[in-house]
Amino acid sequence: MELRVLKYFVTVAREGSITAAANNLHLTQPTLSRQLQDLEKELGQKLLIRGKYKISLTPEGMILRKRAEEIIDMVEKTEAEFSSLKDKVSGDIYIGCGETDSMKYIAGVMKDIQSKYPDIKFHIYSGNAEDVTEKLDRGILDFGLLIQPIDLSKYDYITMPEKDVWGVIMRKDSPLAQKDKIEVHDLTGIPLISSRQMSRKYSASSGFLNWFGEHFDELYIAATYNLVYNAAIMVEAGLGYAITLDKLVKTSETSSLCFRPLSPKLESGLDIAWKKYQVFSPAAKIFLTALKKRFL
Repeated sequence: MELRVLKYFVTVAREGSITAAANNLHLTQPTLSRQLQDLEKELGQKLLIRGKYKISLTPEGMILRKRAEEIIDMVEKTEAEFSSLKDKVSGDIYIGCGETDSMKYIAGVMKDIQSKYPDIKFHIYSGNAEDVTEKLDRGILDFGLLIQPIDLSKYDYITMPEKDVWGVIMRKDSPLAQKDKIEVHDLTGIPLISSRQMSRKYSASSGFLNWFGEHFDELYIAATYNLVYNAAIMVEAGLGYAITLDKLVKTSETSSLCFRPLSPKLESGLDIAWKKYQVFSPAAKIFLTALKKRFL
């Protein structure tokens, strides 16, 4: 497989149209169609379902799209790293992170570096710990900001100076908004909007199973979320109460939402991690040196 053809395939998958992809790639439609047919023959699999107005992917095509995007990302990252080996300090740094207020510390380090090395660029990927560590392991990310507890045996890491506090986001006109703290019995029998971290699969390691105790199976999970911004919209719409970390949702006087911490208190620390024995680009080395200087 040629990288050029993989880029053609990904463009068609994104555009959903041979014509639109050909225009985007500055190719003729017959040329692009022939390249895709050759790719299908090479792999021995049908990748595209050619409809009258739209192109869709077969299950095999979906697998190839994921792999092709990862390959293209890795090639572009490698090219950028070698480009940064020139006399002028430049390059790209890829950081994955969960949603946390502690990102402000990382942002401070980024700002300091860019003031000295304006040609260093940062790329942020938001996702849960499973998403971030998968990309760390594949070399797509240089660093990951991970919410504890998490198995860090494969990584070197620096622990961040603050812990995040868990609590509940709710409408200010909801009955629980009258309370200063939320106890376990307050959350049984009401619609909850939970993160993946609170599911039974992950709850033991994250502390939720102990916090809820025997009441865990009594919870009514009305919806789940990956990004807290979407959870806040669901809360505003009256769908339920979102269990999340503090300082991630606007709860000022002008907001219709408020945050109440859990009681007893439930906290999560954070670590900025990278693969052991990682070979860093010059730009990533500068970032790591700055992290150690700031936090160690």
